[in-house]
Amino acid sequence: MSSFTTYLVGFLIFIIGLALAAHLLGAPTTWIVVGVIVLVGIGIITATTRTKTRDVGPGPGGPQGPRGY
Repeated sequence: MSSFTTYLVGFLIFIIGLALAAHLLGAPTTWIVVGVIVLVGIGIITATTRTKTRDVGPGPGGPQGPRGY
């Protein structure tokens, strides 16, 4: 399982817990659904930014400067 999937699964478990708590506290279902949709969007955005591969510059054998050294 990739780190992206692991992050999303954990975030979804967190969202389900919050939605259940909101339901038990008597929050209207409409607002619970809105909150879940917003949190799923935030979870996807953060999972993407935290797990994407980083672009690294040229290493020791990479391209050289204009003078060749």
